[in-house]
Amino acid sequence: MRSEVHVHGSLFCCKGVSLTQVENGLRKWLEYMDVENIGEMRSLERAEPGITFDRAERILDICWTGEVGHSFNQCLQETLHDMGPLLERACEIELTFYHDDEDGDEYQVLFAGPSAEAIHQAQRLRMVEDVADQLSRHFGPDEVDQVSTLVNQLFDKDWEQKRAQMESDFPASGNLIHFRHKHLH
Repeated sequence: MRSEVHVHGSLFCCKGVSLTQVENGLRKWLEYMDVENIGEMRSLERAEPGITFDRAERILDICWTGEVGHSFNQCLQETLHDMGPLLERACEIELTFYHDDEDGDEYQVLFAGPSAEAIHQAQRLRMVEDVADQLSRHFGPDEVDQVSTLVNQLFDKDWEQKRAQMESDFPASGNLIHFRHKHLH
């Protein structure tokens, strides 16, 4: 069964990274979509640019909607893992799976980065921001700071456990799953 997905975000590449290297990093995704290069990755939404690489700014911008199968999420996670060595810092990629049923759309944030530690730090920052944003609607700054401190402690503990397991076993992508309604930019 195929579904529609929107992929959005920017990956910040290291100095000197070429289009060929970027396309090699994206190879699993390109093969999944049965295209040769990023120029062929056209979005279903005409207003979206698809995937573009600005070599001067070293930014791979993704604003792409397409029809995908059930293995797409795994393919994209593997692609982000492959892109990791080309990245200057950890980055987020947002996915929105549009479902036709009443379950609502599925929203995920995937991470890619040059190291497991960089990804873990990006996940931490995102989680602290998300939690603080939600809590600040109901509570004051002192209460939000208390919970943010607890979230940071949980991430510290999590990192210590991951480091003890061996960094090589830590995946170079991760996700946070949320549900929300469909939107287009």
